[in-house]
Amino acid sequence: MPSPADRYGSDVLATDWRAPKNGRATETPADLGQVVEEVTTDWCGEIVAVDRDLGTLTLEDRRGKRRTFPLGPGFLLEGRPVVLVPPARAGGPAKPTRTASGSVAVHGAKARVARASRIFVEGRHDAELVEKVWGDDLRIEGVVVEFLGGVDDLADHLRDFKPGPQRRVGVLVDHLVRGSKESRIAANIAKSEVGKHVLIVGHPFIDVWQAVKPQRLGFERWPDVPRSIDWKTGTCQQLGWPHRNQTDIAMAWKHILGGVRGFEDLDPALLGRVEELIDFVTAPGS
Repeated sequence: MPSPADRYGSDVLATDWRAPKNGRATETPADLGQVVEEVTTDWCGEIVAVDRDLGTLTLEDRRGKRRTFPLGPGFLLEGRPVVLVPPARAGGPAKPTRTASGSVAVHGAKARVARASRIFVEGRHDAELVEKVWGDDLRIEGVVVEFLGGVDDLADHLRDFKPGPQRRVGVLVDHLVRGSKESRIAANIAKSEVGKHVLIVGHPFIDVWQAVKPQRLGFERWPDVPRSIDWKTGTCQQLGWPHRNQTDIAMAWKHILGGVRGFEDLDPALLGRVEELIDFVTAPGS
């Protein structure tokens, strides 16, 4: 109780009068499973993914919708302001019982010596996606995946490779739809002398990026990009991602690939085709 001579009480400058009522923000690891609120949008949800490379986290609300935000300040945890930072890297995880493709994991198995048969894919991104989901299975089966840089020269690659009964080739092609350039190339090879030793299958997507379920990345559907614009560049632009140069495109793909944990994150239109190719090149006698 202030004395009559001290009618205003203690010195107001003796405390931090500028401190916010909820306290100052403190650094907090963005651990999976925490429920936080993003203050500028009032979006409240569970942390379901953290991307260290892009510096982002993904929140899923109670209706199952997802949004991605930058790590850092601007969040509330149990009503307290926090600066979310990447969580500490965990120690040695328990060994999974399943591979990313859903197959039973075989721990300690040595990779088989590479078969003569091969799987060809169009580009580096296709190869990296196949490796992430089916890599364990392919090593056990001794199957090598090679990327071509497009299918325009597929006939030349096959001529050099010389497919045969014990030297089969499976080919995964983007945008293999009726009337496309890719479908004409596939038809011509099927009718050629090596056709019976080559299986060409494809998915309907313009690019393999679209085979990743967009919900895993925090949006509902892949953008519609006009044909006059490079699809990857236009996609990044519409999603608000950097898209000035090839480095930006590479970082976007790294983010997309980081959202893939296993086969359940991919569209079935791709899953079935890759499994079909693996069966073809590992058939008895191949």
